[in-house]
Amino acid sequence: MERVVKTLELEPLYQIKIVCPQCEQEFQTSRVRPSLKKAIRTDSDFCAYYKNENPDFYVVRVCPHCGFTSTEHSTVQLSDQQTKLFKDKIGNRWQPREYGGHRSWEEALETYKLGLLCAQVIGEKERVVASLLQHIAWMYRYQGNEEQELRFLKFSLDSYVRVYELEGVGANNAKLLYLIGELHRRTGNFNEAVRWFSRVINDKKIMDAAMIRASREQWSVLREQMLAKNFQLPEEMQNASSS
Repeated sequence: MERVVKTLELEPLYQIKIVCPQCEQEFQTSRVRPSLKKAIRTDSDFCAYYKNENPDFYVVRVCPHCGFTSTEHSTVQLSDQQTKLFKDKIGNRWQPREYGGHRSWEEALETYKLGLLCAQVIGEKERVVASLLQHIAWMYRYQGNEEQELRFLKFSLDSYVRVYELEGVGANNAKLLYLIGELHRRTGNFNEAVRWFSRVINDKKIMDAAMIRASREQWSVLREQMLAKNFQLPEEMQNASSS
C-alpha cells in the first residue's frame, strides 16, 4: 500500500510579543521565519530582495495602544523627558491602529515613517535614525520611485556621516565607511565616494576582508562611471582601478 506523505508548508510569518517601552502594554508583531530570510539578490548598499515575504517589511514595531514605534535596536527605556516629548508630539494624537499582521508595501512604509517620526521626536541614537532613513529609501526602490529613493538616500547619507562624526572610526567600522562611500556614489558625489572607499582599502587597521573587497569592487564601478561621464579622475584613480 502506498503512503501519501503531505508536507506541511509553514506560514512565512510568526508572532512575537513586545512590551512597549512607552506605555508598558504588551502587543504582538509579526516577523518572517528565519528559514525564509534568504535573499535572492542584494544591492551594493545592502538592500535585499526576497522571493516571498520581505523581512524588511516587519522591522518596525508599532504599539497599537499608544503609537510608540521602534525597532530591536531602539532605546529600550525612555527617560521622563523622552516620554513627555513623545506624548506631546505623537501620543496625544494617536488613533489606535493595528500593524501586527501581514503588511502591504503601503503599511510597511507607514511603519517606517512612524518609526522615523518617533526617533526624531525622542532624540534616538543617530544609527537608528540613519537606518530608518535608508530603509525608507529601499521601500521606494522596491516600487521603482527613483525620485523619492534618491531623496531618502541623501537623508540617510547625511545621517550616517553624523554617526561617523559622533563615533569616530575603529577597526569594526569598515562597514560604515564603505556604506558612506557607496551612498556618495549612488547620490552622484563621486569624489567623496573615492575618498571613503580609499579609507577602507588603504587603512591598515581595517581587517574586514569583505568590506575591503566590496570597496575595491565599487571603486572599479565608480571609476567606470566617472570615465563614462567624462569626470576628471582623482590622482589615485589615474593609473589604477583599486589602489
